[in-house]
Amino acid sequence: MVLFYWLAFFLFLYGIGFVAKKVAQPSLTEWLITCFILFAGSVIPSGFILSALDLTANVYAWIFGNFFILLLHFLLWSYLGNASPGYSVRAIISNRFAVFKSWSRELSPYLKAIFLIMFSTFAFIAITNLILVLFTAPNEWDSMTGHLNRAVRYIQHGTMAHFGGTNWNMDTYPKSLTAIQIYSYLISGNFENAFKLIHHTSYYTSLVAVFGISQRIGRNLSASFFCALAYSLFLDFLMQAISTETDIVMTAYLSCLLYFLFTYYSTRANKYLYISGMVFGIVFGHKVTFALLLPSVFVIMLYTVFLAPDLKTFFGRFVKLAMSIFVAMLIYTFPTGYIKNIMVFGHPIGPPTSLKHQSVERAGSVSNLLEQGSRNMVRYAYDFFNLDGIRNAQWGYNLNTTIRKPIVALEDKLRMRLDEETDFSILPFSMQRRFQNYNANPYWGVFGFALTLPLVLLVLVRVFRSRVHWFLALAFCLHFATLSYSAPYDPFKGRYFIETGLFGVLFLLLLFSHHRLSITKPRRSVWKGYVLVVVVLACISAVMSVYLNVRCLPLPAYGHESALKTERIEFQTIARPDITKAYKTFDSIVPANATVALATINDDFEYPLYGEDLSRKLITINPFEKGLKPIPKEADYLFYARSVVNDTSKIRALPTDIRLGSDTTMTDLDVKGEDYYLRKLK
Repeated sequence: MVLFYWLAFFLFLYGIGFVAKKVAQPSLTEWLITCFILFAGSVIPSGFILSALDLTANVYAWIFGNFFILLLHFLLWSYLGNASPGYSVRAIISNRFAVFKSWSRELSPYLKAIFLIMFSTFAFIAITNLILVLFTAPNEWDSMTGHLNRAVRYIQHGTMAHFGGTNWNMDTYPKSLTAIQIYSYLISGNFENAFKLIHHTSYYTSLVAVFGISQRIGRNLSASFFCALAYSLFLDFLMQAISTETDIVMTAYLSCLLYFLFTYYSTRANKYLYISGMVFGIVFGHKVTFALLLPSVFVIMLYTVFLAPDLKTFFGRFVKLAMSIFVAMLIYTFPTGYIKNIMVFGHPIGPPTSLKHQSVERAGSVSNLLEQGSRNMVRYAYDFFNLDGIRNAQWGYNLNTTIRKPIVALEDKLRMRLDEETDFSILPFSMQRRFQNYNANPYWGVFGFALTLPLVLLVLVRVFRSRVHWFLALAFCLHFATLSYSAPYDPFKGRYFIETGLFGVLFLLLLFSHHRLSITKPRRSVWKGYVLVVVVLACISAVMSVYLNVRCLPLPAYGHESALKTERIEFQTIARPDITKAYKTFDSIVPANATVALATINDDFEYPLYGEDLSRKLITINPFEKGLKPIPKEADYLFYARSVVNDTSKIRALPTDIRLGSDTTMTDLDVKGEDYYLRKLK
């Protein structure tokens, strides 16, 4: 049957490519972006419908549902797409290869050196990442507690309905991405790493979109390749390419939205307003933090759509875009869980505890929010100014410490109290972030502080003039500000700035188009040398980020084995070494097909407990803020944290319960370790 599933999957992809030609003009870039959106736009509503019918775990229902939704897309875009002329994708690919060869031959020796370094680094990292995606299990913190944990639970329940998970994200987080992950897992014949399919694809989709946006703005092939390759080396974006983090998928959706908006600006074809509305609904349904991007997206819409020659034209564009957004939100945003959250928790995001933990409510008064939010802007700016990637090695750490001494002294001189004020911080700010913070979640690296951020500021204050880039600078600053003021400081926040990077990387176009910055003009040896040094350092930092990423090491380092050889539970609990022994003991005792009642806490890793084949059935009996429930009759084992089951709880600890061996003495952890026990019930 697995062969049939794969055949159905590839037939589905072929159908997507066929329908995409109804939307996309004869452009390989646009066709690829449209395929990505049609894939998400077909699978997500299928998931909602199948969930309502309790068919979430039925592969045949997924196959039929996806083809049915794709048929609706075919009919819709045949009507809205203005009958784009037929074309051969194969012919376009052949043409683009010819253009690429011609372009590469005509480059100057200087640009050939730059692009050879960047393309080689990109290819090397791409091969490494593909190996890691295919041959290493997921192990990100949020996936172990929430995202993938609930994906398996939804499959076990046959529906994506609320069920009362231990971690609040299991019920409150939007379900559109989970629908794609479930489909990918089932259609691949229960291949666990298919959970990463949408994330890895998002990495390349974002690069294609950056290339396309650059072409729409600058119409310079060298500049477009440079921007796309530079973005591929933005470190946290690069790191998420092998993960199941959600931000990289939102980045891909956002990049597609920006591409269609800029394409509308270039063509004034209404179909791009309609598909922009569709993408808007998809990305808002993906994650509520898209709300933080709304001011920035509105600025881009203002430039590409709403600046019209007369009021009639403005209203015509506004109505088309607004109606398409409204319809898309009915299909892709509201059913994803926001309405259910209001019904269950009284808020579209979730319970009050989660809001107080990671929203503006934590700041208290408005005056304190303004003060601490401003302090956060400086904190994040300081975090950007680091040799991320390179400082994974001791010599790089020493070099990073040296070059940061002037800005550390400046903070002390100005008495900004960045590390002393902690009331609007999840973890306190530090001039030297902990290794686990900058190793797992770097920022942009050298491209960020050495080129991108200076260009953004110089364009914003009109030192360099470019109309489109001034709007992009405004969009950039608005997102930077919303991230700073909307939530407490978090040293892991580097992952949120990958969306900001979409606006920032487009400023590298100025290196080819602005007469005072162009690296294509003769002479300018110092400026060209500086850009070359930045490129070389960025490539080195990218390779070091991938090969010295403790969370997923391609080769042995830091005393750890390669991720390709590390035992599964040890690999999945690498962020929680205090629980590794306990989980190994659990896995050695509990059969692969057992039913286990879980009395755990919000931050406990539950995903590894399913086993290598994800075959154990887990039942939550300590749902978030609902209190401890009775042990269900069908449970074969009880797995519990001692803080939940003790001598005073509804379920008493017994002398015969097996202590699994958690190390409760570890202190250098983000969450204090729990003491785990196991009870055989049958």
